[in-house]
Amino acid sequence: MSIIVKNISKRFGSFVALDDVSVSLPTGQLTALLGPSGGGKSTLLRIIAGLERPDSGSIEIEGTNATNLPARKRNVGFVFQHYAAFKHMSVARNVAFGLDIRKTPKEATAARVDELLRLVHLEQFAHRLPSQLSGGQRQRMALARALAVQPSVLLLDEPFGALDAKVRKELREWLRRLHDEIPVTTVFVTHDQEEALEVADEIVVINEGRVEQVGAPDTLYDEPANEFVTGFLGPATRLGGELVRPHDIEVLSHDPGSEFLPGTVMRATRVGFEVRSDVLVESDDFTGVVQCVATRAEARSLKLDSGAQVWLRKAPGSTSVATDAPLSAPNEFPFANYTI
Repeated sequence: MSIIVKNISKRFGSFVALDDVSVSLPTGQLTALLGPSGGGKSTLLRIIAGLERPDSGSIEIEGTNATNLPARKRNVGFVFQHYAAFKHMSVARNVAFGLDIRKTPKEATAARVDELLRLVHLEQFAHRLPSQLSGGQRQRMALARALAVQPSVLLLDEPFGALDAKVRKELREWLRRLHDEIPVTTVFVTHDQEEALEVADEIVVINEGRVEQVGAPDTLYDEPANEFVTGFLGPATRLGGELVRPHDIEVLSHDPGSEFLPGTVMRATRVGFEVRSDVLVESDDFTGVVQCVATRAEARSLKLDSGAQVWLRKAPGSTSVATDAPLSAPNEFPFANYTI
């Protein structure tokens, strides 16, 4: 393992940021620390980087106990959300900064900078100032600067959070390709579930200072450990005593038998190729609003208009988690009235 976190705890006054956290992050993989704001993920990243000291526990990086090592001796590259560029320096000088601090020979520095600028597709902007770059280009420059010193670990703290959705998607695809070319151990913090599922080899879900689950994206999505992971890693809805993915609910327009619960379509929302239906279910065993997802063609075939009678059940073989309470509002679909 490249990074081993053992029993790390951290408080800020009375606030518990991390509570006895232990996790191992594999060498050469791209790991996402995923969780809601205030959950502890950025604190953990800063402790790994040496920018915060834990109250208890230890950090091991590449076989070395780094708990008490200063940040400059951990051979860690760090990229913040807001670039932290040197505004008066050119793109090339920004990338070279860490090498200059280490008194790397000029020829070696120039060669490394040229290599990295080609890698991040900024070679034509080498002599520009950061203010002359777009947000996405500045973030690529920041990544090149972090990689210049050949760190054993690259840490990214919500690196794309300040960018618009289109640029953010382009950059995360680029980051995945970059990591495949340079398989440095990478840990990045995000609260964007889609970003983590799309980019990471492994995801560590953190909530209220504790690790909820660790695993590959498919494993966490298909086999969530608890209600929180189910609701946080994707849309989920309550059907009976279980949390189910809306796309895993089977919907019929006729009564097929006792396995199905009867319901009435309250609203239907078309979002691109899919239709999201808000169905009120009232039965002896369960009463509540259930969210279902169907393709546009399926919705038309079932005539999922407002007021339509339907019957629901969890699709055979699909994943669910037992629950005693409905999901909170942030995890529910934002429905509006549309005509299908």
